[in-house]
Order: sequence, then C-alpha cells, then structure tokens
Amino acid sequence: MDQFPVGRASFDPAPPAAERVWRHVVDLLEGERKEIAGRAVSAPVDVRRLRAAIGAYDFDRPAAPDDVIDDVAELLRATTVHTTHPRYFGLFNPTPTLMGVIGETLAAAFNPQLAAWSHAPAAAEIEAHLLRFLGGRLGYPPETVAGSFTSGGAEANLTAVLLALTRTWPRYGTEGLRALPGRPVLYASTESHLAWLKIAHATGLGRDAVHLVPTGPDLRLDVPNLAHQIAADRARGDLPFLVVGTAGTTGAGAIDPLPELADLCDDLGLRFHADAAYGGAAALSDRLRPALSGIERADSITVDAHKWLSVPMGAGALLTTDAEGLAETFRVTTSYMPADVPDTVDPYTSGQQWSRRFMGLKLFLSLAVAGRAGYAEQLDHDADLADILRERLTDTGWDIANDTPLPVVCFADRADGTWEHHDALARRVVGGGRAWISPVRLNGRAALRACVISHRTTPADVDELVHAVNDARG
Repeated sequence: MDQFPVGRASFDPAPPAAERVWRHVVDLLEGERKEIAGRAVSAPVDVRRLRAAIGAYDFDRPAAPDDVIDDVAELLRATTVHTTHPRYFGLFNPTPTLMGVIGETLAAAFNPQLAAWSHAPAAAEIEAHLLRFLGGRLGYPPETVAGSFTSGGAEANLTAVLLALTRTWPRYGTEGLRALPGRPVLYASTESHLAWLKIAHATGLGRDAVHLVPTGPDLRLDVPNLAHQIAADRARGDLPFLVVGTAGTTGAGAIDPLPELADLCDDLGLRFHADAAYGGAAALSDRLRPALSGIERADSITVDAHKWLSVPMGAGALLTTDAEGLAETFRVTTSYMPADVPDTVDPYTSGQQWSRRFMGLKLFLSLAVAGRAGYAEQLDHDADLADILRERLTDTGWDIANDTPLPVVCFADRADGTWEHHDALARRVVGGGRAWISPVRLNGRAALRACVISHRTTPADVDELVHAVNDARG
C-alpha cells in the first residue's frame, strides 16, 4: 500500500492514495446517514475538552489523513446540533439533499471563480438560469429576472436595501447619505428577521432607521398601523423609502399581507421588498404557491435555497426585474478585471461579493434530479406533517399559537403561559436528545416552536416529538 504523502506533496497525492481517502470519506458519510436517527439530536458540550481536542493539533507534525478525518468527524458527531436528524424541528436548517452535497464537492473541486463571466461561463449561466427559474415561479416574467446568489438571506436583504437607496436617490451611490435631505427610514414587522438592524448599521442608516411595525393577532404586519407610521415619519422630516413584507417569519411562519403592502407602496411611492428567505420555496408547490400572492409585485425578493430547498449552507439569492438598478448599485471598472463579454453579466457587477464560490450548483443538481414535481412533493409532505402535528398537539391539550400554511407549528401550554415554563419545557426536550425545538415569543406570548424542515422526518418522528413535549410537561 502506497504511503500517503506528507508536507507539500499531500496537496495533490497520487491517484491510489487519493482514492483511499475518498473511499474513507464516503464510508464515513454513509455510516452517518444510517446511524443519525438513532442518535441524540444534540448533547451537552464540555468546552474545555473540546478546545483541548482541537488544540492537540499544533500543526508542527503532519498527521495521517484518515486519522484527522475521523477525529474531526467525531468532534462534529459529539458536539453538533444535528440538523440532519429527522427529529430536528428547529430553525430553517434542513437536511441537505445528496445532490446538494455532491454539488458542493464539485464546486470545491473545480473551484470556478464567479467574479467575471469569462472565467466561469458555465457556472455563471447555471446561476442565471436558476434565478430566472425561481423568479418565474414567484411571478416575475422570467426573461426580465436579474439578481445574484448570496451567502444567505442577510446578504440578499442588504442587497435589496442598497438597491432601494440607489434607485430612490441616485446621488446616494457617489455622495452617500450626506447627500440626502433627511434621514432615510425603512419598515418591517416586529416579527421580521432582525438582520435589518445589522444591515442598517452596516449601511450607515443607523439602527434607529429601522421602524418595526406591530402585527395583528394573526402575527402579520398591520398595514393601517404602517400607513400611520409612514405619515408621522414624513411629517417629522424623515424619508421613508422601503417597506419589507416577510413571507414566512422565523418565529411563526407568518406571511405578511403582500398585496396590501404592494398597494400601499404604489400609493406612497415607496420601494417594496419581499423577504421570502424561508417561504419563497413554497412557489415550487402548486398547492402552496397561492399563499405568496402579491409577491410578484415586489421590487426585489430574497430566497434562501439553504432553508426549505434543502441544500447545504450557504445559498441565498436576491431576485429583481431591475437589472439596470443592480448594475448601478454594484458596477465597478478596473484594469485588472477581464473585459466584458457581450450579452453577459459579470457576477461581481450585480452583487456585493467580488471573488466568490459557485453557490448555485448544489441547487441546480438538486432541482435537475428531483424536478420541480419532486420538490413540490416534499414541500407538500412537510405541510401535511405539520397538520398532523397540530392535530396531535391539540388532542393532547396544547393551544396552537400561529396560523400559517407553512410547516411552522407554535404551541402553548394551556396550564401555564409563562415564558419561564415554556423555556424550561424546551430545555427538557432538547436536553433529553429526543428532539430539538425552541421557545419563542409571538407578540409577547410564550410558546414552543417546531418546524418540519428535514426530508427525513416521518409521521413516527412527529409522534415522538408529541410524546417528548408531553413527557416534559409531566
């Protein structure tokens, strides 16, 4: 057996040695797939022991690849919250598809550089094709769709803010906020993802420029309240410029009233952005797609493939029909970049990143192999499991605390409505390793939150979750 090379020679070992490592990895991952359902979803972590195990690698001496791979796999196995587990009912972190994992491997191995189109024509065109497909399912005319793949929803939403600022005040791009006659402000619901605060901080708007609008009892943004806030802000001399409608809030899966928000923005001359990082996947299901009605009227849309489209982290996307606006926002000319190729778009001129990974391949492979119908089948299956979960929770004395067609189930104990009680219940369930859920506050009300997000989840896993929360309640 050939010895695996060490030092610089290990960068590109001879085929027999490389193949042995690949076989070791494949066997390891196959074992994980077979064994994951029998493990705890999560376990307590001893921080000192973890750091000591990692610190044992001082990098002074080379190590055998199989040993390093096994060590790292054991660290991940012992300390990770296993989002690949069928009873992970947590945040929007799905079990990735096999083709998604293969897509990540191919992207890493070929390593195309998605800055200039001329350096990675196939990769750039695959991503452009995906954007047109997603935009078309969301109601945009496919031939008009522009956008970019991003590291996730936060970057996509940042892109939307930059685009809105550029289109509202053309001087913003060159002169900055100081060129504006007042303070720009944007609006999102109190149930929205608070990445808006980080975005406002990073863009120089300031966190106080994010005005969070209360929701109604249905946890959807209150449009009359929004209209009142906009009028009051204008009267004070502020400059409203952007309204965000969330299509699938993190806490409750609520979908804001998108048609009404679009009407308001049309009437008041404001930009309208739809944050569909989670819920946008519903567009692939003919059954669930109507819940997104009105999203096609948004000036821009965020979708995260690494949420409900079940590909590995990270794969967000910003979609718009305003290609020229994106170009105005991100266009840069330098001598060291290759010349433009006619009738193409260099990815670095339509997004925040310059050099970046081929993020779209994992989604392309997953869609190509499953087909839209396969995705629709999975999305509908998740929604059906959520309905089963709601029914079984109700039958065992829980109150359902949200109303959404998406598979996010929030439920409260009728006997004790305090935050402390629900937080303790979640800790007991998670600490037992049988399932992973979280406590959540919805309009101030304490509840537990479970999201069906793994394609491995079955009705038996739903039953186990119900048993776990009932055992925790005592």
